[in-house]
This record gives sequence, C-alpha cells and structure tokens, in this order.
Amino acid sequence: MGIVTILWEKWREFLRDFSKITLAALIAPLMYLIVFGWGIRTTMNGQPYLYYLIPGVVSLTTMNGSFSAIAQNLNVQRLYEKAFDQVIISPTPLWQFIVGQVLAGALRGLYSAGIILLLILPIHTGLVFNWQSFVILFLNGAVFAGLSIVVSFLAKNHADVPRFSNYIIMPMSYLCNTFFSTAAIPHGAREVITALPLSQTSSMIRAIATGEAADFRGILVLLAYLIVFIVAGLYFVYKKENL
Repeated sequence: MGIVTILWEKWREFLRDFSKITLAALIAPLMYLIVFGWGIRTTMNGQPYLYYLIPGVVSLTTMNGSFSAIAQNLNVQRLYEKAFDQVIISPTPLWQFIVGQVLAGALRGLYSAGIILLLILPIHTGLVFNWQSFVILFLNGAVFAGLSIVVSFLAKNHADVPRFSNYIIMPMSYLCNTFFSTAAIPHGAREVITALPLSQTSSMIRAIATGEAADFRGILVLLAYLIVFIVAGLYFVYKKENL
C-alpha cells in the first residue's frame, strides 16, 4: 500500500501541474526536432536526419522527464519541508517509499515520451515504436528517477540539483547517441559514453524503430544502473544519511 500511496501523491501532483508538465515536456524536444531535424538539411545512413533524430529525442525525453519529476521535489521536501521525518515515523515501509518514487518518475518520463510520439505522428516516418520500445523507455525512466533520488540526498542546498543537471544530465542529452552516433567520439571517451544508460537506451530504441536487430544486452546495463541507484537510495533512507 505504501507504493500505491506514493504513486497517488505523484498522480495528484501531476493533475495539479498538468499544463506546466505537458508544456515543459513539449518545448525542449520540439526545439530539438525543429533545429536539428528541419533546420539542418542532412542525412544519416541514407535517411533524412530527422528519422535518426527522433529515437534519440524520445529517449532523452524520458531521461529529462523522470529526473526532473523527482529530483527537485524530493530535494525541497528533504531540505526545507523536513518531510522525511514524517516518512520515517509513518507506517509506510521505507523501501516502498523509494520504489514508489522510482515508479512515479518512470511513468512521468514515459508520459513525456508519449507526447513526443504523438507530436511526430503526422510526419509518417515509418519508424516503429512497439511494446519493447515502451518497456525500454520505462526502464530508462526508472534509472534516472533512481539517480534523481540519489542526487536529491547528496544535494547540500537547492542549487545543487540544477548544477548536477547542467554538469551531467545536459551533456548526456547531447553525447549519448542522441544527435549523433557515439562512433564519432574519440576512443577512451567513446567507451565511457557508450556505457551510460542513455546511450544504451538510444541505441536500442533506434534499432527497434528502424527495424534493425537491437542489442538487448543494454537492458541488463539499465537494470544494473537501476539496482545501484535503488540500493544507494535505500542506504540513505535506512541509515538516515543526509536526511
């Protein structure tokens, strides 16, 4: 029941800020599509660059949507509202609180990706987004929701979360197989960037979308990241670190 309670809380927040959330999920990806897809006239593998771009934008949208849905709110609750005192004394098991946050963030990211897919529907690109795509996107959202929990615990003030977003999330948005292939990145940096969760997600989503064989070992990579972030979040909560 604890997980359901957390999801209900996030659902009420979503309904309250529906227009703001939808607009925020729409504007940045739309700018990516316009500037890189239509503004830059080029091709990739014999196809319009827009077709290459769309899977990457959909993938990074789940990252941004999931991370922003949890990180700021959780950070404010921890630092200023001292809401974790109530969580600790409540009958809700602490692990359910963490899992609920992760699931809520993943669903928010999936919603953001859904908006982009509806936006490109009239273009008739022929790209395929099936149930496997949505499972991968959901898992990607869960990974970054888990990361946002860790960041919100590590943040020492309200400005730390936006700084982390600028230093880590934004570079991943551009480098992780979204706007161009990681094959163009020099050796050394290429291997590190390829191992990041967004690179794995973008690669699998693009392969599925274009009818190529996807390397589903990327799902194991995403699961590994997710486990690490959830365990870290549980550590902070159960050890009462940085609460």
